[in-house]
Amino acid sequence: MTKVTSESGITLVTLQNCPPDITFCQKVFTTIADLGVIVDMISIAPNHGSRMEISFTICDDDLGEILEFLSKLKERDVRPIFSSGNEKINVYDEKMKDTAGMAAKVFTAAAASKTDIRIITTSDVDISILVTEADFHDAFTAIEKACQE
Repeated sequence: MTKVTSESGITLVTLQNCPPDITFCQKVFTTIADLGVIVDMISIAPNHGSRMEISFTICDDDLGEILEFLSKLKERDVRPIFSSGNEKINVYDEKMKDTAGMAAKVFTAAAASKTDIRIITTSDVDISILVTEADFHDAFTAIEKACQE
C-alpha cells in the first residue's frame, strides 16, 4: 500500500558555484553534522564547467545553527541561497521498486496542481518532493489521490 505523508517547516539550502570535488562535499556535510544539524534531502547537480551545485534540506529551526558556517563559504566564491517554510511530501511503497510508472503518476499529479517543486529525491521505494507552503495543500491532495488509484 502506498503511503503519502508530509513534513512542514523545511528549509532548502542551495550552494551554488561549488568546487566539483567530493572532498568539498565531505567537509560541508561533516561540518553541518558537527553542528548537530540533521540533513534530509540531498541533490547534487551535474558540473557546470568547473563548478557544481549542491542542494539539501534541513529543519527551519536549524538554519541559525549553520548560517555562520555557510557565510564563510563565500570566501571560496560559494553562494548559499536559502528558502524556508517549505513542505515535504513523501510517497512510500515497498512495491515501487518493481512497479513502473510511480514517478510518472506522482509528477503528473504535481503538474496538474501546478505545484512549484523545489527539489526531488528518490530511492527504490520512496519519492520525496519539496514544495512551497502555498502549493502544499493542492499538491498533497493531488498526489494522495493519484496514489490511491
